[in-house]
Amino acid sequence: MSFDEKFDLIVIGAGHAGCEAASAAARLGTQTALVTLNLDLIGQMSCNPAIGGIAKGHIVREIDALGGIMGRVIDRTGIQFRLLNRSRGPAVQAPRAQADRALYRTEMRQVLEETPNLHLRQGLVIELIVENGQIHGVEMQDTRRLRADAVVIATGTFLNGLVHTGRRTYTAGRAGEPASIELAECLKRLGFPVGRLKTGTPPRLDGRTIDWANFEPQLADERPVPFSFSTKTIEQPQVTCFIGYTNEDVHNSIRANIQESPLYSGQIKGVGPRYCPSIEDKVIKFPDKTRHQLFLEPEDHNTSEVYLNGFSTSMPAEFQQELVHKIPGLQEARIIRPGYAIEYDFVDPREL
Repeated sequence: MSFDEKFDLIVIGAGHAGCEAASAAARLGTQTALVTLNLDLIGQMSCNPAIGGIAKGHIVREIDALGGIMGRVIDRTGIQFRLLNRSRGPAVQAPRAQADRALYRTEMRQVLEETPNLHLRQGLVIELIVENGQIHGVEMQDTRRLRADAVVIATGTFLNGLVHTGRRTYTAGRAGEPASIELAECLKRLGFPVGRLKTGTPPRLDGRTIDWANFEPQLADERPVPFSFSTKTIEQPQVTCFIGYTNEDVHNSIRANIQESPLYSGQIKGVGPRYCPSIEDKVIKFPDKTRHQLFLEPEDHNTSEVYLNGFSTSMPAEFQQELVHKIPGLQEARIIRPGYAIEYDFVDPREL
């Protein structure tokens, strides 16, 4: 079989995991190809444009200590740094940074392009080339074949992704981008046990339609704490985020229309992470709570788009707008991008 290019390693997917895997391999002297659907979206943050937080911040620092890159990239592109649990001991303190979404992916691509032995390739992988139980490379949708004796699959939500908004579903890796259907089917044919996971994202709002006086400002730390041990200081200007709350009116509307949620209609089969519940889950599973906290977070310095953290939902888009209008300060707010849930395939990690 002929191949268009030959490498030591191929990494499929250029999210956080794929970027770190490709960078680590290349720094060890491995000729590495990082293959992604769109080179302009390397390091794209599908959901919340933030790095770190409780537990996750520790992981980023551990990756940095091992020579990783995401800590350095967020230190250059963060727009609000906060050290969580500052009043407690260092074991539970956790750095978190809101990122400039566009700047983060630009910076990440630049770091990868400057890494020796690392080669960026754009395309959709549809097949793993396997003979006698040995991987030999991958085949792309555009008919190119790349040779390698090892392949890392870091496809995230793209593997057989299915987006849910109310009762409507469509295949996608994330909103506006295609799912990786053929690769998912290839893994099944090869005998890998495949399950389904689920995650979700909240609506994004037009900041120009928000009454900011109704929300409590949440300032960045005066002295930002970097993620990377190699970063001396954070120089870029910081932004203010805001805190708000849902109310009983929101909760009652969700309860009255819960059959519209694919989470509760039985439409979604996958299991979601406990640390990122939807607003439907919060209302149903915690009926004694009269309000749930929300964080209004700017997407970057140069846009009016605001991320409504804490309001992840897969309700119908028009109903999302109704719910948002019931929150004080958001009576006139307009949704730029509706929230949605996404189901996707994963391979049982015990197969490693």
